[in-house]
Amino acid sequence: MDLPLPILALSAAAVAGAAVAFPKLNARLALSRAKHRSLTGHSKLSRTVARLLPFYEFDNNDFFGSDGAPREVVKQRREAFFRLARLYEERYAKGRQLTADASSRISDLRFTETYRVPFQYSRMVREHLSTSAFMQSSCGVTVTDVDGNVFYDLAGSYGVNIFGNDFYKDCIAAAEKRAHALGPVLGPYHPVITDNVRRLCEISGLDEVSFHMSGTEAVMQAVRLARYHTRRSHLVRFAGAYHGWWGDVQPGVGNPISPHETYTLADMSERTLHVLRTRRDIACVLVNPLQALHPNGNAPADSALVDSSRKSQLDRAAYGEWLKRLREVCTERSIVLIFDEIFVGFRLAAGGAQEYFGVRADMVTYGKSLAGGLPVGAVCGRKDLMRRFRDDRPADVCFARGTFNSHPYVMTAMNEFLSRLADPNFLSIYDGLDETWNGRAKQLNDLLSARNLAVRVSNLSSIWTVHYTEPSRYNWMFQYYLRAEGLALSWVGTGRLIFSLNYNDADFSVVADRFVTAAENMKRDGWWWHSPSLTNKSVRRQILREMITRRRPR
Repeated sequence: MDLPLPILALSAAAVAGAAVAFPKLNARLALSRAKHRSLTGHSKLSRTVARLLPFYEFDNNDFFGSDGAPREVVKQRREAFFRLARLYEERYAKGRQLTADASSRISDLRFTETYRVPFQYSRMVREHLSTSAFMQSSCGVTVTDVDGNVFYDLAGSYGVNIFGNDFYKDCIAAAEKRAHALGPVLGPYHPVITDNVRRLCEISGLDEVSFHMSGTEAVMQAVRLARYHTRRSHLVRFAGAYHGWWGDVQPGVGNPISPHETYTLADMSERTLHVLRTRRDIACVLVNPLQALHPNGNAPADSALVDSSRKSQLDRAAYGEWLKRLREVCTERSIVLIFDEIFVGFRLAAGGAQEYFGVRADMVTYGKSLAGGLPVGAVCGRKDLMRRFRDDRPADVCFARGTFNSHPYVMTAMNEFLSRLADPNFLSIYDGLDETWNGRAKQLNDLLSARNLAVRVSNLSSIWTVHYTEPSRYNWMFQYYLRAEGLALSWVGTGRLIFSLNYNDADFSVVADRFVTAAENMKRDGWWWHSPSLTNKSVRRQILREMITRRRPR
């Protein structure tokens, strides 16, 4: 039976539509499967969860017994908490007052003070265990606060402090003398910039350099150039990786507007490689080599330490193999591979993560450690990728220019840094680096194990993370015991311990002893008590019940 012409036309259109739709559907399914299963891989879902999360806090009674501890343990904890509070009040009086005064006008400070611990406990901690945000001097591996307390520095200036504060102070002092004649003249270059460029090209193995104000700006420019030259729209980042605070690389919680041209995929995943091989819209892949310590995990902070599930462990060979396979796929598909070495550059090896893992990137970004701690970012890249205009299209440009992108004081400080780094005698600091820091981590873990303490460390060279071996809702308290023992931490607490490479064995031995003492005090005061029925899963379920209760209408 013949079908009417309109029906035939509709049938043909339906078949054609299906033929078009199914490849797109398959591509979308492959993209979804390549995302990490946790919230770190699903930015839109994480933002939705964040909006639904209700605020609640514990009162004086629940604060100390939120894990169902018996009355005597609650009493023990309460007494220990206020004993520690008195110690903080006496020891850090001036710094705490300065911090309180400054926090009313410095929004960054209010944020960090609020998010040191899980929000349910935050108010009590801010009222009684507030810390000093002020330091007045540094020497060797120590810093001294405004009250005269001397701490061993484990904060590491957010990763800037690789070779020790004295090293950078010397760089800056020498730089000031060299730049003084020109002063803050912006626009023209200080002559020293030519030597900086030469050295950076040698270190990175790449052709050209551009300078920027910060690491965040450097990553922005690298991505922008990749999009410009590939004529593709999307960037790939990996779940949990940090690349600065700009919108395209922070698609989840913390960004008011979700980016539409970012794919957040799973690290070390065959499905991710499949997406890279099959999609045509990917301009670049961003890699933060620090993720080798905790692939697909967010940067660890004690504000998210609600149980003991935080894990980290470096498998250098496996991560290096992943980067090699990633390199192969990017080469095959003409995707720009960008190493974001703002944090690890010059810390793992003189040639950075490229040397450490044996993989070459198309572009590399560096940050403040490059200029003696002064604000700077740098992009090193292949010549064809660094070009910002097209000869045959005079209006087709990729504009980027910064007022402070070659400040004379920054450039001379950078030259001091790079000149020292090129000295063969100085380079010996990298000899046996991994063996040294792996041995120190083992030394501390052996001490903790011998004393049956529920805390361990893992490391990527001199970058360490603390994790916990027994279920607990109170691991975040450990940072306050560490500070009481004279160990300076950043605001994220025990998530990052960042040692400078000038720590000798004697310095580290003191830190290890203080670390163990803090853990023993934490255990003695009952914070690591737990019943046999307490597990990480039961803790999370308990928190979920608390949230549901708070959202229930009254």
